[in-house]
Formats: sequence, structure tokens, C-alpha cells
Amino acid sequence: MTVELAQLTAADFEPRLDDEFRLATEEGVIALKLVEVRRLGRALREGGAFALTFRSPPGPFLTQAIYPLKNTALGTVELFLVPMGPKEGDNCYEAVFT
Repeated sequence: MTVELAQLTAADFEPRLDDEFRLATEEGVIALKLVEVRRLGRALREGGAFALTFRSPPGPFLTQAIYPLKNTALGTVELFLVPMGPKEGDNCYEAVFT
């Protein structure tokens, strides 16, 4: 089941903090851990703007693109991930909803 992005709010992701989101690639599955949900204030979207921060094990970075991430509670969410660089030994990515 793919989730409709326009319907999602920060409140949908806050209970998923520390959850694993899995991404299937040609090289295998990458586990991304949701480590932060930041509310960014008002926006045209219902529920306001927010940003998600994910971390994955070190290795080659994913390029900036839309990826289908699977979570046991949310199903499949297609997110535009932006690599933010290494942080504390992990790869760091951000998805922003405005």
C-alpha cells in the first residue's frame, strides 16, 4: 500500500521515531532509521510544514531523488530524500514537506 503524501502530517511520523524504513536497491536493502521529526510552522498543506531526518549505516550515499520507503506501520511512502552528509558515523538524509 502506497501512502498519499498530501495526507501525511508530522503527527503521522512522530510515533514512528526510531522506526526502520527499508529501501530496496540493486545492491540490496538499505535500512534508514527515522531519527527526527521537526515541525517547521505554517504551510499551505494541512498540518503545517515539517522535516524528517533519517540515518543509514555508513557507505555510499544515495543520490538526491524520490525513493519508496517501506515501514511496517505506514506502508510504502515515496519520499524525496536529500543527502545531508555524514553524522556521527552514519549517512544522514532529509525529507521536507511544505
